[in-house]
Amino acid sequence: MLIDYHTHHVRCGHASGELEDYVKRGIEIGLTQLGLSDHMPLLHVDPATYWPEMAMPMEELPRYVEECLHLKEKYKDQIDIRVGLEGDYIEGYETEIAAIIKAYPWDYVIGSVHFLGEWDISDFRQLAGWDGKDIYTIYTQYYEAVKKAVRTGLYDYIGHIDMIKRFGYVPDRDPWELEKAALDTVKECGLAIELNASGLRHPCKEMFPSRRMLEYCHKVGIPLTIGSDAHQPDRLSQYLDEARELLKSIGFNEIATFSARKRHLVTF
Repeated sequence: MLIDYHTHHVRCGHASGELEDYVKRGIEIGLTQLGLSDHMPLLHVDPATYWPEMAMPMEELPRYVEECLHLKEKYKDQIDIRVGLEGDYIEGYETEIAAIIKAYPWDYVIGSVHFLGEWDISDFRQLAGWDGKDIYTIYTQYYEAVKKAVRTGLYDYIGHIDMIKRFGYVPDRDPWELEKAALDTVKECGLAIELNASGLRHPCKEMFPSRRMLEYCHKVGIPLTIGSDAHQPDRLSQYLDEARELLKSIGFNEIATFSARKRHLVTF
């Protein structure tokens, strides 16, 4: 069972390749399931005045879904396509997010925290947001947002749950209690998380989440799925061999897949 549930394409503005390019690449490398999961349109900032190329325009969302469904049917005999969305959690915009999620026939919705207010902590162009800030305080704000995202009930799993470490900013004290509290909330609410391999190509040089967090997931029974977070077709499934080996070394033998918002565990 070879899957990749986290991908982006040209509509989001900061990725390349059409959806069909990812499908063809998935077939080429032998994926069993391919999840198409581009970013939800921006809701809390004006795309015209905010940083450019952050997410697909709202008018593109129905076209995105329509194209995903078309490709799912077109290639059904060659690859199993799952139609997804990375539904960025924005505190205070839960009603608007819910409306988008309810409007389309998703197979799964990823709950990811990129924004603390109007600051996108995942954007390399916005690193000045860290200047003069206490790093542990930012970590605390981030994990509070993750817990709020989990509790909304809007999402099927949480994406790159410790993404706050992406650019290598490390607090002066161990953030384990923050990480553990976030994972405990995931467990309490019955969600899964992803092992997002893309951290290996970022300054943190570690997958999202850390091995320590993965071991805790195994201990308490939090299901995992995996994704490359590919933003170019040739990065589809990048580092996922390493991801699967890491999971096996910890003791996992199942990964989560999703269909029509239902989770299924399969052996890998």
